[in-house]
Amino acid sequence: MKLTLEGIKDRKVWEEAGISLPSYDVEAVAEATREKPVWVHFGAGNIFRIFIGGIADVLISEGMSGKGITCAETFDFDVIEKIYKPYDNLVLGVTLKADGSTDKKVIGSLTEALKAQAGETRDWKRLKDIFADPGLQIASFTITEKGYALKGADGAYFPFIQADIDNGPENAISAMAVMCSLLYERYKAGKAPLAVVSMDNCSHNGEKLQESVTTMAKEWNRREYVEDGFIAYLSDREQVSFPWSMIDKITPRPADSVQAELENAGVEDMTPVITSRNTYIAPFVNAEGPQYLVIEDCFPNGRPALEKAGVYMTDRDTVNKVERMKVTTCLNPLHTALAVYGCVLGYTLIADEMKDPLLNKLVRLIGPGEGMPVVTDPGILSPENFVNEVIDVRIPNPFMPDTPQRIATDTSQKVGIRYGETIKAYVSKYGDAGKLTAIPLAIAGWCRYLLAVDDEGKKFELSADPMVPELTKALEGIVVGRPETYRGQLKSILSNANIFGIDLYEAGIGETVEEMFREEAAGPGAVRAVLKKYLNA
Repeated sequence: MKLTLEGIKDRKVWEEAGISLPSYDVEAVAEATREKPVWVHFGAGNIFRIFIGGIADVLISEGMSGKGITCAETFDFDVIEKIYKPYDNLVLGVTLKADGSTDKKVIGSLTEALKAQAGETRDWKRLKDIFADPGLQIASFTITEKGYALKGADGAYFPFIQADIDNGPENAISAMAVMCSLLYERYKAGKAPLAVVSMDNCSHNGEKLQESVTTMAKEWNRREYVEDGFIAYLSDREQVSFPWSMIDKITPRPADSVQAELENAGVEDMTPVITSRNTYIAPFVNAEGPQYLVIEDCFPNGRPALEKAGVYMTDRDTVNKVERMKVTTCLNPLHTALAVYGCVLGYTLIADEMKDPLLNKLVRLIGPGEGMPVVTDPGILSPENFVNEVIDVRIPNPFMPDTPQRIATDTSQKVGIRYGETIKAYVSKYGDAGKLTAIPLAIAGWCRYLLAVDDEGKKFELSADPMVPELTKALEGIVVGRPETYRGQLKSILSNANIFGIDLYEAGIGETVEEMFREEAAGPGAVRAVLKKYLNA
């Protein structure tokens, strides 16, 4: 059984293996899409293949669309050469269920795979032709938040961005230059409207995308590479819109167990590859079942019936509220608490932490307990149902290979939104945040984690974080097991509003966090003892 157009013609053998096949003519859909493209997507990785590709697959299967998605990769061309082309752009999507079973389905909606860079002559011409087509409705993205960044911490353009600015639209290399160049092709071809949609997991994603594309256009305009009218075109949302969105679906790296299951079922050539850009990717994609995509409904050239495939189409304010609900209350704060305590308590799988009664109780108190009184309710999704699904279904799924060490990455950049917003809401509602217990425990746990010594007294390696040097320097002198070495070193961290969005002492919980931290650093076993004490477990 080969995952190719020829290989899936023997439908019976695939179906006997428990793998669903497209109900539509994949080749006919691909041809129709090549002739009149409606949707091109940049960022050909896993979440796109199983989630966004899955949306198009549903619409085609249900007869609500006759077109698939043109895939464009801006960063890692090995993905096109090693994962798309050898498998005729087919994807084997595997949904990992909490009971250990899987749903397996071949997705046939990805109709063309292109390398999106000016130096790739044939593919570049093809992309220019696609963007010149007035029927194109959507250009979407999953390139991660850093794909939109133009400048470093010093405020200067990255060298590769500066090169794109200097070299002009005909020589575009970076994702934002590529997008801006292709939009200029559309402008020159008749100024047809288009929705440019970030589907990346970052707050205000549409705003970030718009700012980066517009900045590139203005720099080119200063160098007389593009006309003044192009800036006006990008600035008119009736012409070019940049809708905001919220996406949520955990799509971990390909699991060995899934590869083995597929090969045992008779599917050939399922081995993952590590590309020259260090992308770990396979012909299959494994992911959790729950998924959410909420998009601002602003598509000036029309759009497919996305809502028929489970996408929530709404206004910008509601998208923002859904994002805030997820990031400040229902998912991300729980993940961060499990990440830092998981590292300190010796866990290597997030799901295993939910079997620990103390950690289970901690996340229930952070989300349903302390977050719910001040949660942002978006209206279209129930915060209570969302957080219960996270706690009862999503995080405990033992077949999701996610680690606390991965989630602990960049925690200093996250605590301000994940905890600071709820703390500020308590201050606004009650005068201070003194009612909180679990969120101070989570913050104390992060500070205890920064000592890089686990609850057995053994050293471990901290996950990558740009503030680790500064934070660990602030904590110098603290020795686990010697309480007298704590002499207020935490104060500079807890009072830093740049980290938490608020001075925790002014919020009324700085001293509480200090005391929890001091107790957790008392010696081996102290972290678990402190959790038990404050959670009344």
